[in-house]
Amino acid sequence: MRASLMAASPKKLLAYLILGAWSGLSVFLVVWVIMASLKNTRGLFGQPWSLPTSPVFENYVKAWVSNRFEHYFLNSFLVVSCSVVALLLVAVPAAYVLSRGQFKGRKTLLNFFIFGMGVPIPLLFIPLVVLTTELGIVDTLVGLGIVYVSIALPFTIYVLQGFFSSLPSELESAAIIDGCSDWQVFWHVMLPLAAPGAATVAILNFVALWNEYQISLVLINSPENRTLSLGIYSLITSMQYSGGNWPGLFAGVTIVMVPTVALYIFLSERMISGITMGGVK
Repeated sequence: MRASLMAASPKKLLAYLILGAWSGLSVFLVVWVIMASLKNTRGLFGQPWSLPTSPVFENYVKAWVSNRFEHYFLNSFLVVSCSVVALLLVAVPAAYVLSRGQFKGRKTLLNFFIFGMGVPIPLLFIPLVVLTTELGIVDTLVGLGIVYVSIALPFTIYVLQGFFSSLPSELESAAIIDGCSDWQVFWHVMLPLAAPGAATVAILNFVALWNEYQISLVLINSPENRTLSLGIYSLITSMQYSGGNWPGLFAGVTIVMVPTVALYIFLSERMISGITMGGVK
């Protein structure tokens, strides 16, 4: 490792140093939030950088029960999980057709999805509110899930199209020679090969939608439909007037981080291999 660093160019060495510093800062912030969540208010402000001498797990109980984080957690899990499943059901066949299909306007349609990736989310707030209100799904988890799918669809189709394009066409031709229909080629040959790509976009979309805040803030008003990000916001707002429990807030932040950190720990290798596979053409 030391020899490879010595042989690296100055630009690569600088990149390693920047990435290492950024990674160290990220890990430090996560550890500090967890430490802060295990202190009382006096310990947090009196000794903010020290380890908790006697951990206060009651902060998690209060955040989970008293602040209704168990309800917000369930809302987030349901809407994000269903959105990711629906997203894959729509995006995987569409990406396959855009990758392998030969029809007029295919490139134009693909460019349309690429253009959709560049639209700023705030520009969609008013149209989304008007549309969901007219459909009667504003301030509902169903409406929020539909919006999540529509927002994430361009990115997902674009990435999956790259995965399907990287697969060898000889396998598809061999299946057709064996008498497989177009659906059988897709279902039995191409889809299993593209499973790493589907898993990658599923993980990326789950993390992005789990931490999403702006759209849910615009579309969700009732407390019973709040997601975890809105629960954190409501807790911060209430603390402005009551003084609040800062360790309890950090306990809530830790609860929000748990699923994404767990996904990264257990599925990071698969995600990286999937991204690498999609980049090779």
